Amino acid sequence: MKISARNQFKGVVCGVIVGVVNVEVQIRLKGGEIIVASITKESADVLAIKEEMEVIALVKAPQIIIATDLGGYRLSARNQLQGTVTKVTRGVINSEIDISLNGGDLVAATVTNDSVDSLDLNEGQSATAIFKAGSVILAVN
Repeated sequence: MKISARNQFKGVVCGVIVGVVNVEVQIRLKGGEIIVASITKESADVLAIKEEMEVIALVKAPQIIIATDLGGYRLSARNQLQGTVTKVTRGVINSEIDISLNGGDLVAATVTNDSVDSLDLNEGQSATAIFKAGSVILAVN
C-alpha cells in the first residue's frame, strides 16, 4: 500500500477505551512515546483493534502544529510529541519541518513560512509536534 500521509508511525496498541460511539486507541512507539487515536467504534470493530497488536498511525503533515515553548499552557490536543528539529525545507509559502523523536521516529509538519520565522525554527532546536487524536488514521495488516 502506498499512501500520501507523510507521518506513518509503526507502534503497538497499549490501551483501548471503548465508548458508545468512539474508541480511544493508545499506541506505543519504539521510543516509548504514546500516540492517541480516536476512531469510531465501527472502525475499531472492522480493524479488530486490541491490545498488543501492531498498527500504523497515519497523520498528514498539515495537521501537525509546532510549538517551541508552551509557556505553561495546557492544550486539549492529546498528542504532544517532544523532539528535535532535524530539517527545515523552505518553500515559497510553506515549509516542511522534520522533528526527530527519541526512538528515531520522524514527524513531518507543513507550516507557513511566517510560522517558521515567528518560531525561529532551526535545525537542532527543541520542538513539540502537536495533533489531535481525531487527526490520526489507523491501519493494520
